[in-house]
Amino acid sequence: MNLTSQLYFSSFFKMTQDVEMKEKDHTTPSHSVTTVVPSTFQNLKEIASLIETGSYTKEVRRIGRAVRLTISLRRKLTASVLSAFLDFALVPGSEAHTRLSVYLPKQDDHEMEIDTATSVSQASGKHLLPELEIYCYLLLLLFLIDQKKYNEAKACSSASIARLKNVNRRTVDVIASRLYFYYSYSYELTGELAEIRGNLLALHRIATLRHDELGQETLLNLLLRNYLHYNLYDQAEKLRSKAPRFEAHSNQQFCRYLFYLGKIRTIQLEYTDAKESLLQAARKAPLAARGFRIQCNKWAVLVRLLLGEIPERTIFMQKGMENALKPYFELTNAVRIGDLELFRNVAEKFADTFNADRTHNLIVRLRHNVIRTGLRNINISYSRISLADVAKKLRLNSQNPIADAESIVSKAIHDGAIDATLDHTNGWMVSKETGDIYSTNEPQIAFNSRIAFCLNMHNEAVRALRYPPNTHKEKESAEKRRERHQQEQELAKHIAEEDDDDF
Repeated sequence: MNLTSQLYFSSFFKMTQDVEMKEKDHTTPSHSVTTVVPSTFQNLKEIASLIETGSYTKEVRRIGRAVRLTISLRRKLTASVLSAFLDFALVPGSEAHTRLSVYLPKQDDHEMEIDTATSVSQASGKHLLPELEIYCYLLLLLFLIDQKKYNEAKACSSASIARLKNVNRRTVDVIASRLYFYYSYSYELTGELAEIRGNLLALHRIATLRHDELGQETLLNLLLRNYLHYNLYDQAEKLRSKAPRFEAHSNQQFCRYLFYLGKIRTIQLEYTDAKESLLQAARKAPLAARGFRIQCNKWAVLVRLLLGEIPERTIFMQKGMENALKPYFELTNAVRIGDLELFRNVAEKFADTFNADRTHNLIVRLRHNVIRTGLRNINISYSRISLADVAKKLRLNSQNPIADAESIVSKAIHDGAIDATLDHTNGWMVSKETGDIYSTNEPQIAFNSRIAFCLNMHNEAVRALRYPPNTHKEKESAEKRRERHQQEQELAKHIAEEDDDDF
């Protein structure tokens, strides 16, 4: 082997060694990256420190931020993590710790993946905060509901409400509002919602005396839901009309209030107000609350049909709602055509769905609208038609269809639904010539309603604007501005990720 070949092989072996060393250098950092990801327990400890800071500084927004951060950790909660967090947040052996530990399921020692020795030493020298204790109740309640242990969740929620009655701090209000919701939800899951109605009324009275407006919002919606669950619409309206009114603090609670108000107005035959409330609730609801938006759209479709309007096809083609709104789409098609036989078939085909949605009574009311729509189509198509043919086209199945058709036509003429005259002698319906619609006030009324809607939306947007206090007196520093932008970004992120079962 000559000198050149030796130099070539030596340089080749050196290059391969360099490549192997680079590959090793690239592979080692990947293991260090995976260990940086914080565990669920570490995240809960950070949330606890955030609650402590909010409690000491009396900043409610920090408590609200902690509750929003908890939503993203909800699916990761386990019995071992919760047990370790109770040891960290509460003093082991204390009354609060013993009360909460009862609701945790028993676990083996080898299942504990967290070193709780440091947690006990940290918690022993810590003063117990009511905010942390109430937050532990919320974590346990979320865990029990997700594990479908509804009886334990009911007992835990009752204990949390009993503890809340003895705590009068404004920094607890945000966590308390969530506990109120899950308190009612746990009893609803077990079918015992009527048992807590008196307790909810007492809690609403306490929240009013303590000027807890967020709690008043939540409890008022829970009471309305309680009454509507048992079809007590008159009692719900009496409570709503006499409850104190104030500016909405939570968009979720305001959406629920609008939905319940729309249902009450629908039952009371006030369809115009009901339509406005239901459409506003559907628009304001977040995209994650798909089930809530589906319910709003179902009731809004029926209200618009009862008003004589035909909803647009795009309402039924919204993403993720096609299957849920299919029965109402076929119902709308039957009303639009004015075919009474098709309307009966759709009502019988989807009877189970309508009963589950509790909209069957509204669909019974729609029969009159179907007949009126079919009669309007006949009025436009024929200048003169006999009452026997009217009864045949409307498919009136009765003992005396001609007499029924005569009464229906006379009622429609009296109400102004059709522009025609009734010839009783010959048994005819004579239609009048249709005039120019632009010579009437209908275009003006339509434009006026659109302008009023736009102005109302503008006024609501202006009222919803929020400004930091004393902005005209002192300038914001760069550090405070950076912290505020970071909090706003986190708030927007966690609101978009909020769980659907809040609705």
